[in-house]
Amino acid sequence: MIPGSYDYHRPASLAEAVAMLSDLGEDARVLAGGHSLIPMMKLRLAQPTALVDLARLPELKGIVVEGGELVIGAGVTQHELIASEELARRCPILREAAAMIADPQVRYCGTVGGNVANGDPGNDLPALMQCLDATYVAVGRGGERRLKARDFYQGAYATALEPGEILTQVRIPEPPAGHGWAYEKLKRKVGDYATAAAAVVLVRSGGAITSAAVALTNLADTPVFARAAGDALVGTDGGEAAAANAASVARTLMNPASDGRGPADYRASVGAVMVRRAIARALTRAA
Repeated sequence: MIPGSYDYHRPASLAEAVAMLSDLGEDARVLAGGHSLIPMMKLRLAQPTALVDLARLPELKGIVVEGGELVIGAGVTQHELIASEELARRCPILREAAAMIADPQVRYCGTVGGNVANGDPGNDLPALMQCLDATYVAVGRGGERRLKARDFYQGAYATALEPGEILTQVRIPEPPAGHGWAYEKLKRKVGDYATAAAAVVLVRSGGAITSAAVALTNLADTPVFARAAGDALVGTDGGEAAAANAASVARTLMNPASDGRGPADYRASVGAVMVRRAIARALTRAA
C-alpha cells in the first residue's frame, strides 16, 4: 500500500505544465484530485516516475455558458459541480450523477477532468458525458484538440489523449428546455463504484419521444454509449413495453466482468433494470 518513488512537480500555469510533461516523458502523470491515480499507485498498478500537480492552474477552473454550450473547467471539483445553480438549472443530470460519486470527502477533492480523463469504466462521469454528447478539449505541445466523448474511450484506462496532453475543458451542448433526465446507479455501499448504472436524456413531444440518449457505467471495459437503445425509444411513448425493449437492446451491448460486485450475468441483468428505471424517471421529468 506504499507507492513507488517519484518526483513531484507543481507548475503555476498550463503552459508550464504542458512543457513539463513533454520534458518528463511518457512515464510522468498528471495529478488532479488524485482519487483515481493515488489508489492505483498504492497498489503498484501505476508507477509513474513523476507527478505533475494541476491543482494551482487557474486555466482549469470555472463554469460558464458560452455559445449554447456549458463549459466546465477540468479542475472543477465534483463538489463545485453539485453546488452550481447554473448547471442544476440548465443540465440537472450533472448534479444528480455527481452526487452519487463516492462520498463528500472525495467530491471536495475529486475533479471533473480527473474523473473523465482517467479511462476507468467504473467512474460515473464518462458515461454521462457520452449521454450528453460532450466534447473534451485537450492541450499539448502541438496545440489544442477537441475530442468527442463518444470517441474518447478505447479500453480500460486507455483513452484518445496523446502523451503530454492535458484535458482542460468539458464542453456540453445545453440540453433543450423541457428535456427529461435520470441517472440510476446500484452500488454495494456508500463510496463504492457502480455494480451497474445508466444515464438517460430524452425529449418528448406530442406524446412521443423525439430524441433519446442512453449510456452505461461499469458494464464493459469502457463506458458504453448505447446508441441503439436510444434509437429504440424514438417514436415510442416511452412506456413499460418501450422501456423494456430499449433495456433489452442495451443489454446486448453490455460485457461486464465477474467480480466482487457479482457474476457477469447478474451485473448485466441489473444493468438492464437500471436502464428501465432511468427511462421511466426521465419520462416523468420531460415536459
